[in-house]
Amino acid sequence: MEHANQNTRDVTITRRQGIYISWAKDVLIYIVVLNLFVEYAANIVIDSFTISIFTAIVLKILLEIVFKFEHLVGDFFKARPGKVSNFLRIISMWLILFLSKFLILEVIDIIFGEHVELGKFLDVIILVITLMVARELFDRIYLSLGEREPETN
Repeated sequence: MEHANQNTRDVTITRRQGIYISWAKDVLIYIVVLNLFVEYAANIVIDSFTISIFTAIVLKILLEIVFKFEHLVGDFFKARPGKVSNFLRIISMWLILFLSKFLILEVIDIIFGEHVELGKFLDVIILVITLMVARELFDRIYLSLGEREPETN
């Protein structure tokens, strides 16, 4: 009887493949989370599944931009010594994350108009936090599956 582990092999993933799989995974997670919010949260409305796919892609792009900007600002202040610099880093990162929700609401409204309603400010905060938690949970499960040594007989 052939053992299942004999069929496994090491795979090398290129940078572009890594980016592709990361984006595909995140967009699929965002689609699921968005549609669950549409189903269970009265303030969040998306006219069709197709529009939810495009909304997930736009959210992925916007969140990537916000996170990159947040890291740039954070790195800028990290490079400077002192407590004032650390305080400014924390305040600026919080401000970026807070104000980005307004940006997300506005961009979604400009692109999709009346076809997408992500609710009010608090709804967007809860939605974005849920998107990030779902993505993190997925990543942690994926990584934990790779930590186990294969059984050998």
